[in-house]
Amino acid sequence: MTDSALGAPEMDQKALDKRSRLVILASSVGTVIEWYDFYLYGSLAAIITTQFFSGVNETTGYIFALMAFAAGFAVRPFGAIVFGRLGDLWGRKNTFLVTMLLMGLSTFVVGLLPPYAAIGIAAPIILVAMRLVQGLALGGEYGGAATYVAEHAPHGKRGFYTSFIQITATAGLMLSLIVIVGVRYTIGEAAFADWGWRIPFLVSILLLGVSLWIRLKLAESPAFQKMKDEGKGSTTPLKDSFGKWPNLKIVLIALIGLAAGQAVVWYTGQFYALFFLEKILKVDGGLTNIMVAIALLMATPFFVFWGWLSDKIGRKPIILGGCLIAALTYFPLFHALTNAANPQLAAATASSPVTVYADPADCNLQFDPIGKTVFNQSCDLAKSYLAKAGVTYSNIAAPAGTVAEVRVGSVVIPSFRGEALSAADFKSQKADWDKGLGAALKTAGYPAKADSALVNKPVVIGILFILVFYVTMVYGPIAAALVEMFPTNIRYTSMSLPYHIGNGWFGGFLPTTAFAMVAATGNIYYGLWYPIVIAVATAVLGFLLVKEGKDVDIHH
Repeated sequence: MTDSALGAPEMDQKALDKRSRLVILASSVGTVIEWYDFYLYGSLAAIITTQFFSGVNETTGYIFALMAFAAGFAVRPFGAIVFGRLGDLWGRKNTFLVTMLLMGLSTFVVGLLPPYAAIGIAAPIILVAMRLVQGLALGGEYGGAATYVAEHAPHGKRGFYTSFIQITATAGLMLSLIVIVGVRYTIGEAAFADWGWRIPFLVSILLLGVSLWIRLKLAESPAFQKMKDEGKGSTTPLKDSFGKWPNLKIVLIALIGLAAGQAVVWYTGQFYALFFLEKILKVDGGLTNIMVAIALLMATPFFVFWGWLSDKIGRKPIILGGCLIAALTYFPLFHALTNAANPQLAAATASSPVTVYADPADCNLQFDPIGKTVFNQSCDLAKSYLAKAGVTYSNIAAPAGTVAEVRVGSVVIPSFRGEALSAADFKSQKADWDKGLGAALKTAGYPAKADSALVNKPVVIGILFILVFYVTMVYGPIAAALVEMFPTNIRYTSMSLPYHIGNGWFGGFLPTTAFAMVAATGNIYYGLWYPIVIAVATAVLGFLLVKEGKDVDIHH
């Protein structure tokens, strides 16, 4: 480390005093509330689609809703730069207060925002703007909380104490699910879809008040305060972090060798699994939220376990091992999830597989950014219906000029050419076509939605627990691992950027990318290649490039 002159704070190396324990508790509670605000949107993506993207077709609307969700992640690295710099100049506490205020107010605005039906295109524009504000705020929050707690923790226990910060992301998601489920079951599903979804967003204003009160009670980090008192802080943290190759190289290693793989495992286990159940497997939204919340509750203690264990055996083997195990088991786990959550769909897929037999030139990507494209070619008609129905299908190339067919088991349903028809004739013929294909799928056993009574809830929860268990492995020790890589005077800035590029870009874009891959190929499992490839790359590069830091003294 390059900050040997900073001096270590006088701390009891065996236990934190009461003030330090309060600091960790206060930091964790405040961060939980910020994550609650941020993840409300992800937990309600399906409803957000109908409220703010109703002007486009269903598949495009859902992709857009996920893109708006991802927008908050896209700007997180910029928030890391802006607030990381302020944190290294102003201090950790002052930066906390600014990020908290921005997060709480932007969440409250979403709860008041009129839908697309009321104000048109202004609704999704304002929604995305609020997501961008949230992303900037969160980009400054995590690095500060992790740094703040690590700088209070005694040497040899950083993994354990920062693991409580790692719980906050899952706890925030779990809190959002609990509030959503509570409101859903109190007012009913119809009222919730109409207006009740706003309540969890509006409640955030009360949580904001609690958070600000907690943060105002905190003192500055002792390591930062001592550094400032000795006049050894950086006046140019951005230049010192990213303008000098020795430190920039460590930033890049932190990104590709730790953060990227950790991020895709995190978002696959805690968000893509939720999207997969609700959107692709058609499981009831309320039931999905309950099962995910139970799995999160069961797995949460393991964040602390892995953080504690990383103080004993190191951060590197746990994080990289988690990435590799997850990558090797995602396909069998998600196949098992289909069998348990929607056995009718699994049975129909096995007994009556669906194939689209079409001229490739007749097939277009099922994505319509402005909602005006009419997919009227024979292949497009087939694929758009199947994508909307969430039915897995394979593609067989037909000779040029062939009218597409959908083959459901041994039953063949010919498509039709709609491009030469008038609008009225096309609408009429498409309605008959949709009805015929729907009947064929129903006869073959394909359900319109998962039967909640047939969902094997213990097995689904067990699979979700395994997915979140992987999350605890990669995420529990990550804060300590990143803090240990950088000196105090630029630590906030330097550790925040790779963390938020990893989690904001590699992780935040995962649901959008994976769902788009599914829609494009017709294979409901194809999107899993995205996290698998990145997790394997991190495991390999991390093994080669990352140095173990558990024994580093971050005050010297």
